Amino acid sequence: MRIFGLILIVASVVFLAVLYLPYTAKNDTSAVISQFIGAAALVTMAWTQLIATRLPGIETVFGGMDRSYVLHKWLGIVSMAAILLHDTIDAELRGVRGPVLNDLAETLGELSLYSLLILVVISIAVFIPYHLWKWTHRLMGLFYAAGVFHFAFIGKAFANGDPAGLYTLAFSAVGILAYAYTLMPEASRRARPYRVRSVEEDGGATVVTLDPVGRPLRAEAGQFAFVSYDTDGLSEPHPFTISRVGDQLRFTIKELGDYTYRLRRRLRAGDTARVQGPHGRFLRNPSSRPEIWIAGGIGITPFAAWLTALDDDQTEIHLFYCVARQDQAPHLDEVTQAAQRHANVTLHLIVSQETPRLTAERVAKDSGIDPADAKVYFCGPRPMREALGFGLRMLGLPPKRYHYEEFEIRTGIGLRRLAAWVLARRDARTSQRAS
Repeated sequence: MRIFGLILIVASVVFLAVLYLPYTAKNDTSAVISQFIGAAALVTMAWTQLIATRLPGIETVFGGMDRSYVLHKWLGIVSMAAILLHDTIDAELRGVRGPVLNDLAETLGELSLYSLLILVVISIAVFIPYHLWKWTHRLMGLFYAAGVFHFAFIGKAFANGDPAGLYTLAFSAVGILAYAYTLMPEASRRARPYRVRSVEEDGGATVVTLDPVGRPLRAEAGQFAFVSYDTDGLSEPHPFTISRVGDQLRFTIKELGDYTYRLRRRLRAGDTARVQGPHGRFLRNPSSRPEIWIAGGIGITPFAAWLTALDDDQTEIHLFYCVARQDQAPHLDEVTQAAQRHANVTLHLIVSQETPRLTAERVAKDSGIDPADAKVYFCGPRPMREALGFGLRMLGLPPKRYHYEEFEIRTGIGLRRLAAWVLARRDARTSQRAS
């Protein structure tokens, strides 16, 4: 994610603290701090609602949509922690009478607290079915609005017309408007119409090719788009990486759940589609450095698009394509032919059932490239990314030259990933000591 976006969010909270500071001298300090924490939660939650809109400019401020969604998740968790802290510290000011709706505001504040707590738990509990998660996630904005009502009509150290009140309510209004935007029917959102040209199977993946109906979407190789179809059970937009860009768009989709299961079986040539985007910042930036591309299974999709769009540059490129079985390698023939056409591209097919899994040491040995001098792009499973990333850094690869996309709409809080990282770190050190 972009540091500018983080600075912007932190600055919005710090400025709110500056507005609250004068009230600590005239009132109970702990109560004012508690009220500040509650207002700060409203400000950070407004940012989460704004990020969820996927409006143009969001990626410019916060980075690629994959990073923006990670920020969205952690802002929600931080906001919930702030609300719990606000509830723990007594926020009642002695001698300050609340307005007429004070009692109702108290009730709605409690409702907002416990409802948001339940919804946040559902959001990070990845074992809960996706359709239930999405339905409950839509309620977040409703209880956020209840929290805004609580702020507006509860007894405070200042009036709503004072700078602290106006500032918080302005952010809250933005958050509520952003929430209302996310509730708009998909048909009313900006999208490009397409028609399904073909639905094929390749290497265990579903390959969908779309023809534009009117002006095509202008995407760059490596980006993704949200696609929905006017087909029973397929009308909900889902994000997929574009595996070939141009007037036609091609999406290569692995069957991972109910939606992708239905996609292969119900979608037909001639069906109409709506494409929103493009999104993402997983873009190739050629330089004089040799490049190492690592694809894990369906992670070949952005690299397939890159190969199609590859210019006749002289950059040395080594593509490591890792699959469990050769018949589970989408676009293998296409990738092989592209590597043969471009003298600067070398393909390394890693079939885990036949050879040992890919390691950082093997990447360096087979490519003949010193990781310290390389630029590495990765797309594939997170455990593989983290293990290779750690290994390559141990061999001298600077972290800023390890590029990857971590797009997951729904993730937990990372306990499993932390354990996987610790284990990968231990295994890498054991391997180094043995060698």
